[in-house]
Amino acid sequence: MGSFVSRSQEPIQVAALPEATHSAEPLPLAAPGAPTSPAEARLFNDCWSCRVLSGSGLVGAGGYVYWVARKPMKLGYAPGPGTIMQMVVGISIACWGVIILTDPKGKAFRVD
Repeated sequence: MGSFVSRSQEPIQVAALPEATHSAEPLPLAAPGAPTSPAEARLFNDCWSCRVLSGSGLVGAGGYVYWVARKPMKLGYAPGPGTIMQMVVGISIACWGVIILTDPKGKAFRVD
C-alpha cells in the first residue's frame, strides 16, 4: 500500500543451499520386502492381538458386504452383475481376514 520510496533500496540476500544436497546420484533403494531396521522387522511378526483384531475385523467387514449384496436376492430380485461382484468382493475380504488369522506361512513365530 505504500510507495517504492518508503521501502529500503537495499537488496535482499538469500542464503544458498549447500552443494552436498545437490548430488546427481540417487540413494540406493532397499530390496523389496527387506526390513530397513531391526524394529521394523518385529513389528507384526509377534503380535497375536494385532492379527486377531485385524483378521476378525476383515472377516466381519467381508460378511457385512456379502450380507448387503444378498439382501435384495432374498426379497426375490434377480442378481445383476454388480450384485454378484459385490458378493465376490465380500467373500474376498472375508478370506483375507481368515488368512491373517491363520498365518499359513508361519511368519508369526519369532526366529532369533
